[in-house]
Amino acid sequence: MPRLKAGQRHWLHLTLNGKAVEGEAEPRLLLSDFLRYELGATGTHVGCEHGVCGACTVQIDGAPARACLTLAVQMEGAAIRTVEGLAPAPDRLSILQEAFREHHGLQCGFCTPGILMSLDAFLREHRRPNEAALREVLSGHLCRCTGYAPILRAALAAAERLAKEAGDA
Repeated sequence: MPRLKAGQRHWLHLTLNGKAVEGEAEPRLLLSDFLRYELGATGTHVGCEHGVCGACTVQIDGAPARACLTLAVQMEGAAIRTVEGLAPAPDRLSILQEAFREHHGLQCGFCTPGILMSLDAFLREHRRPNEAALREVLSGHLCRCTGYAPILRAALAAAERLAKEAGDA
């Protein structure tokens, strides 16, 4: 990558939720800000800006990552998925989102996008997770409203449905 100078704006080309997009970013612009203000993906929330709360979690090339700790210019050519990309259709929720709705896995909803992105990536790799494994995933997220119990119930229900759908039941 060529040396980037402060104040210089650079064009980025990436995939956002399955669609090719481009935008301009200064070298110091965080991915969270680029997604929200340059690309309009406002589902990515910014909480602590230190990578502790997990609200800004997105998936970069399929893996969960903190958007507040990632520079936008690092994303040239990357595939980024945000909470807006979870639903299979505009009028349909994903299995995980539906489980959150059914089990009241959100209250204020601020932490929810980041939690959903982490759980989505985890459940793709772990068809039959146990409660301890899900608690480990959730330990990277701060939720001040739910007490985590409904989030855990929702994650377990989603895992069960996903396993049935995949024929692993």
